[in-house]
Amino acid sequence: MSNDFCMPSKAGEYPSDCEVREGYRALVREKTSRETRSKSWQQALPKAKTIKLLLLDVDGVLTDGNLIYSHDGKESKSFNTQDGFGLRMLQDSGVEVGIITARNSEALVRRASDLKITHLYQGSSNKLEAYKEICKKTGFKPFEISYMGDDWLDLVLLKRVGLSVAPANAVIEVKEIVHYVTSQGGGQGAVREICDLILSAREEHNKLLQQYMSR
Repeated sequence: MSNDFCMPSKAGEYPSDCEVREGYRALVREKTSRETRSKSWQQALPKAKTIKLLLLDVDGVLTDGNLIYSHDGKESKSFNTQDGFGLRMLQDSGVEVGIITARNSEALVRRASDLKITHLYQGSSNKLEAYKEICKKTGFKPFEISYMGDDWLDLVLLKRVGLSVAPANAVIEVKEIVHYVTSQGGGQGAVREICDLILSAREEHNKLLQQYMSR
């Protein structure tokens, strides 16, 4: 509950800032109380609660999987801003973020820099080696790591981590082995969804939401 005490406005007056904040907080509490999640979401929460590091593939996860080339042959990528905001919130709550991808991209380097992602491994056709290096560097155990991937190259990591995730657009062989499949596709909010799942498991999601509603 809020510690604010709002004096009611007099008849005909506009509501005070305090009353407006309390109104927003009430909406958040109401939304939270009636919010329902899928059975798979609920089942994934215990695994998500222990996560200290989220690792991501890029094409088909952080992007929709399409490759765009300019007239001079340079590759560009399109990233989702909601995914980015979710990753920032996750980092603010103490969860580290990393990327392991088989391709090389200047656009990805820029995006990783914007999001302050320190664990960036490009050109990693053998993703297991990159994963082992990250584990050695961070000291995190498999049950403290989540990985999201969409294709066969990701299977080697998905079967090793504590919380394995696939976007809605993943190939069937990936969907069959993961702990959670997002309702959204890659580059369309899938990463934000897993960020929300981890934040909810850590009991941080609604706290952060109320902070933004109170501004």
